[in-house]
Amino acid sequence: MPEGQNEPHIRPVGTSRRISTYRVARPHAGIVPLSRDRFEATEYAEQRTGWRGRVLNAKDKVIGSSMSNARLVEERLSKRVALAIFSSDALSSTAYATQEILLILVLAGAGAITYSLPIAAAIVVLLAIVVASYRQTIRAYPNGGGAYIVAHENLGVWAGLTAAAALLIDYVLTVAVSIAACTEAIYSAAPSVHAYAVPLAVGLTTVIAMGNLRGIRESGTLFSIPTYGFIFVLSGTIAWGVMKVVTSSDPNIFAAGEPSHEIHQVSQTLTLFLILRAFSAGCTALTGVEAISNGVAAFKKPEARNAATTMTAMALILGALFLGTTLLARHFGIVYQHGDKETVMSQMGEQVFGRNVVYYTLQAFTAGILFLAANTSFAGFPLLGAILARDGYLPRLFHQRGNRLVFSYGIAALTGFAVLLLIAFGASTTRLIPLYALGVFLSFTLAQSGMVRRWLTIKESGWKRSAIINGVGAVATCVVFFIILITKFSEGGWMVVVLLPIITVWLWMIGRFYRRLATALKVPEQAVFELRPKGASRVPVLVPVEEINLATVIAIDAACQRSKAVTAVHVNYDAEDGRVLIQKWNQQFPGVPLVVIESPFRTVAEPLSLYVTDRLKEWPHEVTIILPVVKVRHWYQRPLVNQSLKRMRTLVGKRRTVELIEQPFAVG
Repeated sequence: MPEGQNEPHIRPVGTSRRISTYRVARPHAGIVPLSRDRFEATEYAEQRTGWRGRVLNAKDKVIGSSMSNARLVEERLSKRVALAIFSSDALSSTAYATQEILLILVLAGAGAITYSLPIAAAIVVLLAIVVASYRQTIRAYPNGGGAYIVAHENLGVWAGLTAAAALLIDYVLTVAVSIAACTEAIYSAAPSVHAYAVPLAVGLTTVIAMGNLRGIRESGTLFSIPTYGFIFVLSGTIAWGVMKVVTSSDPNIFAAGEPSHEIHQVSQTLTLFLILRAFSAGCTALTGVEAISNGVAAFKKPEARNAATTMTAMALILGALFLGTTLLARHFGIVYQHGDKETVMSQMGEQVFGRNVVYYTLQAFTAGILFLAANTSFAGFPLLGAILARDGYLPRLFHQRGNRLVFSYGIAALTGFAVLLLIAFGASTTRLIPLYALGVFLSFTLAQSGMVRRWLTIKESGWKRSAIINGVGAVATCVVFFIILITKFSEGGWMVVVLLPIITVWLWMIGRFYRRLATALKVPEQAVFELRPKGASRVPVLVPVEEINLATVIAIDAACQRSKAVTAVHVNYDAEDGRVLIQKWNQQFPGVPLVVIESPFRTVAEPLSLYVTDRLKEWPHEVTIILPVVKVRHWYQRPLVNQSLKRMRTLVGKRRTVELIEQPFAVG
């Protein structure tokens, strides 16, 4: 064995002018002392025995071992890198937005295809309005202002929760639509893959989920290659296609060409309703444009200015690519109908280049940016879930970071819902699109309406101009929302209409439960509890403390009535919350000592169990644990409370020298 392998590891943990504090830890020690009443749980605190240990070891091999909170460092992004990271969702929509417009127009025959370019131009005007509106949001919320935050702060709880529900649905649909379109790009270039579309889509979703569970950071290189590659190759395709046309015998690029292949059946006449259907289908081009306003805090200083500049650049690129794609598709007479296996992007690439290396490069970058577009939701959905959990509208476990410092429960929920959609809709973009964009434009409308309310209330410098811009944005997106609602309702949009109020009410009911629980458990901050150990027993009693509330007070009182030695134990995995609790404890419980176990790897039950093991080494070699337990009235409320209780029972409940007592606190 190498020399020094069994020697203690010694490293400083704190210094002052006259005193230095060191942490002394044996190799693989699960818990180490920092001072008399402070301990730290290490990565070895998690006990891994039996089948559970084997499962955890297997999980580490797949998604990686646990990371310390110290690794949670914010990285600032340049405009170039931020454009690649935040714009992949919006830019990727050019791969299917034109296709969806043509899919609707072709129902009225070849002549209707000529309307694709005016429809695309109208959508680009709408894009300009939305981007101008969100630039005002960036100015007002330099730390990031998603639709939920803006609506919740300015329009109230119900508006905020409605926006949150719309965003949650949109994130799931973004994954499903992007992965379905990515799969279509793959089998357009390799038709033999079409038979395996659904397994391929599920596999791609799983790959993204595993990557996010491992905590892969959104590195500039990772995102820049597919994003800028797609921009460069598609721009080159449009430019080369336009040049081929203007140098040909028929140089009028604005002329609509004859259909590239036979139209199976003309089922409808060209009406205003059909044109509005095509417009609503093409509005999927705007999905993802709000991502930059949500991530303002990730930019380098000056954050707001850089974010606004990046959003403008994204809009210009998106508008140009969307118009260029529609222009060429219209001129070449490209047709897309239900049942077709080759996408519009593939047909356009083949028309411009033929099936050569450039064509396959275009398809590869198209699939790549669609893959990254799905990844955008894996950042947005878990973060929104964590914010909702922080505010008390989702179970608290959605606010907990997993092994790799990511919101694992949010990632798992998003993956599950997206996979179900892909299976249910056969990984078909065309079948999923009618569900898409409805939630996006509802969140746009609520966010811009909230901004109008904010400007009218605060009236800071330039508020009139900003209020007009946001007001125009709110009206425009509201009109488009109702157009999408009416035109897509019978095609599947009704599912979103049904789900939106259900999810909104569900979030509100969770919030109501947590509000009632907080009211029932609340103790005045100025209250001082003269509780001191005075029981007859000499067996020490430990009371796990998550926060100071009425359940904690009752458990501490029961412990003091029972034993002469009472110790409260707090496992701290959030530095700020830990400091606040320690300060309050010293003021409110002067007669009961508090032991703090720092848990940078975010485990709770295991550090407590290891501390109990250390206490058992002292006389009288027995320990009593009194657990504050919240008792709820209904079974469906149980996942909202006592989340660490079951693990504590497993770890310490069966030891002969440990008595585990649950101190119930009933809530209605």
